[in-house]
Amino acid sequence: MRDYLKIHENDNVILALKDLKKDEQLNVDGAMIQLKEATYRGHKVAIKEIRKNEDIIKFGYPIGHALTGIAPGELVHTHNTKTNLSGTEEYQYLPVQTTNTFKEEKRTFRGYRRENGSVGIRNELWIVPTVGCVNGIAEKIIKRFEKYVGDNNPFDNVLVLKHSYGCSQLGDDHENTKRILVNAVNHPNAGGVLVLGLGCENNELPAFKKALGTVNESRVKFLISQAVTDEIEEGFKLVMELYEEVKQDKRENIPLSELRIGLKCGGSDGFSGITANPLLGRFSDYLIAQGGTTVLTEVPEMFGAEKILMERAANEEVFHKVVGLINDFKEYFLQHNQPVYENPSPGNKAGGITTLEDKSLGCTQKAGTSTVVDVLKYGEVLKTKGLNLLSAPGNDLIASTALAAAGCHMVLFTTGRGTPFGTFVPTVKISTNTQIYETKPHWIDFNAGTLLEDHISADQVLNNFVDYIVNVASGEMANNEKNDFREISIFKSGVTL
Repeated sequence: MRDYLKIHENDNVILALKDLKKDEQLNVDGAMIQLKEATYRGHKVAIKEIRKNEDIIKFGYPIGHALTGIAPGELVHTHNTKTNLSGTEEYQYLPVQTTNTFKEEKRTFRGYRRENGSVGIRNELWIVPTVGCVNGIAEKIIKRFEKYVGDNNPFDNVLVLKHSYGCSQLGDDHENTKRILVNAVNHPNAGGVLVLGLGCENNELPAFKKALGTVNESRVKFLISQAVTDEIEEGFKLVMELYEEVKQDKRENIPLSELRIGLKCGGSDGFSGITANPLLGRFSDYLIAQGGTTVLTEVPEMFGAEKILMERAANEEVFHKVVGLINDFKEYFLQHNQPVYENPSPGNKAGGITTLEDKSLGCTQKAGTSTVVDVLKYGEVLKTKGLNLLSAPGNDLIASTALAAAGCHMVLFTTGRGTPFGTFVPTVKISTNTQIYETKPHWIDFNAGTLLEDHISADQVLNNFVDYIVNVASGEMANNEKNDFREISIFKSGVTL
């Protein structure tokens, strides 16, 4: 493996690809750079004199400015670098021509075609509580069902979408809860759903059913716990009705154009922007060339790189949607008296991420080079095939839940630090480096760290990744499913009664 990487010809820093010692000498563009201090892998080193207040350039873009003069060979990180971000901005519509070099291959996966024409990659039984008060009841119903059917369970997975909301909420919080849960009930990965209410909550079942619209009532059942004597028995009966309906379902060949994939990252490191995130970007372009759909979220992790997305808007209307997406989220920060530039976590910083721009320029690479066709508000569902942006925060559970609720069949999650969690659709972890893949094979599903190694080409890594995603879409379980790590979290910003 090489010692370092200069990502863009205009960069004034390089990235250490392995731990480097003090006084080590590196040949960078024909000049010898002597390291002033030991440098961990994933961290940045100046390769030319950087004056105080001069921009630090990585990926060919500023990631902040120098707080003091920085000499060649010095570490560039949080101690001598500050973000350039502040408040909201005005933007100009300056479109650029997008490119997608991938060709359509007519490839398929094995999925479930639903009665309404939608497609699922799983055939699961879900109990969706309208309020957190009935989470325990839902679990007891599931346990009774699993004990009764034993090895004859036809569902790929059985789960309760537990949450703590549905009551004592007002305004947007109440609507967000209802909208996310409605979207979950309508998700095609669910072969059968029991909507379980209590009977006195704000998120009352009659209004919830109205928000659902027309559903197949042989696949979606409803129960108000306070309206029956034995809610466990009644719930079990309804789940058994779902069992009878679903057990004849079969997978069939489905074109890749039907796949909807969420793009997410968390626990980033200095390699995120050169391995796993660019891999997802190439996969996104590949899937879009097949007629499929990808969704990028984590709006705060677009700050500092948003113009790259804006200039790829399909038209001026979409451009203004992207501007609203960015500035509305900045206003949300400012309304709570919080800075718009505070995002990299201690783990991110330990991995080599210095500023929010540093993280964002790596994060947005998951969107590839395709045209942005639409922008979704939080809780909205997909309407347009191609690359979409979705309003949600960077928080892993909230953003992943929002992607699933938007209609994504699975979430692709890049990480340099490792994380075990998953949301209510398969949550595939892609490591940015080989070390975390080898340390946590029960968490990580695919290793993008091989892109730093000389023995395998970027095209081969992409081909291997496409094969793996097709297998997951066809029924192979991701690690979060094997571990039964599946959670939901709903965005909350207001008053609790």
